[in-house]
Amino acid sequence: MSIARLSNAQRVVVKIGSALLTDAETGKLNRPWLQAFVEDVATMRARGQEMLIVSSGAIALGRRALKLAPGKMKLEESQAAAAVGQIGLAHAFQEILSAYGRSCAQILLTLDDTEERRRYLNARSTLNTLLKFGAVPVINENDTVATSEIRYGDNDRLAARVASMISADCLVLLSDVDGLYTAPPSQPGAKHLPEVAEITPEIEAMAGDAASEMSRGGMKTKLAAAKIAVESGCNMAIGNGRVAHPLRALEDGARCTWFTARQTPVAARKRWISGGLKTLGTLVIDDGAVRALGQGRSLLPAGVTAVEGKFERGDAVSIRDAEGREIARGLVTYSSDDAERLKGHNSGEIETLLGFSGRAEMIHRDDLVLKS
Repeated sequence: MSIARLSNAQRVVVKIGSALLTDAETGKLNRPWLQAFVEDVATMRARGQEMLIVSSGAIALGRRALKLAPGKMKLEESQAAAAVGQIGLAHAFQEILSAYGRSCAQILLTLDDTEERRRYLNARSTLNTLLKFGAVPVINENDTVATSEIRYGDNDRLAARVASMISADCLVLLSDVDGLYTAPPSQPGAKHLPEVAEITPEIEAMAGDAASEMSRGGMKTKLAAAKIAVESGCNMAIGNGRVAHPLRALEDGARCTWFTARQTPVAARKRWISGGLKTLGTLVIDDGAVRALGQGRSLLPAGVTAVEGKFERGDAVSIRDAEGREIARGLVTYSSDDAERLKGHNSGEIETLLGFSGRAEMIHRDDLVLKS
């Protein structure tokens, strides 16, 4: 089951925690482990899988570099440690990935980047473009600017948000445990759960808290991540990352827990656009655009005849034909003011009309749902 879900996935997000990347005694980077992990990533990338890494460890590495005392840090100390540690972490990933002929990209996100619609679309577009060019994005929470009020607080949920954002079909959380148990693994009678089809209150009651000072996440945050992942159509695994070549181990059948999604990422996203968002405006389109949408194409500015309502880039809008029938809904690429300027024009005129080089589509087909 692990083999099929991981090796057959097209787009994989892997989260690695501080406890795996750093030595608890010295605070130094565990370079041999990172080398073996990156080799797994390179192997998967070489067979055509798109790979994204969500990595903790910046604060732990920066803490050592700044010689901060053990124990809980103040927010500003954590931010300073993150600023120092992120440089070393990014350099290590870049150096090792480049040895396998892979480009490495650093992406730092805050909660607002996945919650605020325009920033969400920008982040999603950047990640998709990096994957298109074969790069391996390495993502972390932007601890340097995030505050306690707006931060994720753990990279498990950040990884799940990223997986949802880019419609990944597999998320792997590498930890110091090999999955979910009915009770703490050290307790007699605790049973390992190889698969969870539904996250019930009984399943949630099995979760515990973070086990180490180096890690903010625990099983509770992993279950929260699982909820986000499966709702977006992404299968998720919790596996033991302490072994060398942890992804290879999962493919070879190592013990883990799989949380199974009931639908594909595309179906989940389409459902969200169709029924989960309030439309803030309307685009009226001509017959040619109606036919193009029916053939699975994007909506181009040339096919828009009228713009109604007030909306911003990334908002949901209704798409109607000349008779007023709603034929689709989607996330619009331009604000209502810009859409008004672009309607009826070819995509090649966008820069002239707006003064900047925008996207060719008014609504990309991935962000559009036809109404039945």
